[in-house]
Amino acid sequence: MADLGTVKTDARRHHDPSVRGFASDNYAGAHPEILAALALANGGHQVAYGEDEYTDHLQRVVHSHFGATAEAFPVFNGTGANVTALQALTDRWGAVICAESAHINVDEGGAPERMGGLKLLTVPTPDGKLTPELIDRQAWGWEDEHRAMPQVVSITQNTELGTVYTVDEIRAIVAHAHGHGMKVHLDGARIANAAASLNVPMRAFTNAVGVDVLSFGGTKNGMLFGEAVVVLNPDAVSHMKHLRKLSMQLASKMRFVSVQLEALLAKDLWLRNARHSNAMAQRLADGVRAVDGVEILYPVQANAVFARLPHDVSERLQKRFRFYFWDEAAGDVRWMCSFDTTEDDVDAFLQALKEEMARRP
Repeated sequence: MADLGTVKTDARRHHDPSVRGFASDNYAGAHPEILAALALANGGHQVAYGEDEYTDHLQRVVHSHFGATAEAFPVFNGTGANVTALQALTDRWGAVICAESAHINVDEGGAPERMGGLKLLTVPTPDGKLTPELIDRQAWGWEDEHRAMPQVVSITQNTELGTVYTVDEIRAIVAHAHGHGMKVHLDGARIANAAASLNVPMRAFTNAVGVDVLSFGGTKNGMLFGEAVVVLNPDAVSHMKHLRKLSMQLASKMRFVSVQLEALLAKDLWLRNARHSNAMAQRLADGVRAVDGVEILYPVQANAVFARLPHDVSERLQKRFRFYFWDEAAGDVRWMCSFDTTEDDVDAFLQALKEEMARRP
């Protein structure tokens, strides 16, 4: 038999599974219950492109969280969810008002504008949160053909700075946006962490207060891959199926995204994971507050801790634990906790932080 260049090797582990850092909740693996669900959905044939039994059942699970009119459209990733959702809410001449620090503005490589064909109108915020007054800085000029038309307000719950909108804050934003004839999109990449922090159901700050479309995040909360666009107000969008395909977010073997979402949402896995990662962030913040020379920058309300400390300390600490600078010039860093972060992980990091701070003159 001809040699086709096949390299013979056994699959093996290429990393130490005991090593965890504080760089991102995307670094974490998949929760065992998610892996079990994937195995459950495997085997045999199921209809492709979302006509399978798992995607059908997912709709009933989503109804239990977001109401009978909600419809979930599983997608591959968060950027895809946001771009698809915002396309569905805007015309070709439309614009989206968002916080300057929003993920859609800072961390999606220009995809909403370049791939979605829309304009982002950003507003500086002190804590990552929009208010009706801040929205009004960009909510004008609807009849001005020289300006992109504001059609959507996009908020992130919880925000990129780890802060959480209250139910009343989102209710006020939705009422204000709708009063201007605009729709509201919620980027819920960490929606479970926000609900756990507020100790309310996710519906309390989404469909119950009038949010039109939600980008539901699962990857940061224990899923292997996949998110979903959840249409809460069917009258706010049109042709979501076509837009999902056009945006290259239609999975052929969709059952493997849907079954993960089902496993996360059908019982309380979403909440257990979020409560744990939030608790680890609080433990970290409590320990950091006891270290002289380290300043916590924003309220710790979810699973993120933002801090300012000497640059040389951060560089040395990064050699022991992975994390990112948020604003390197200012010395600001971000520490993220995940569903699999342990108390020992947090305590070891705090000890390392104290040791590196003690090395300063």
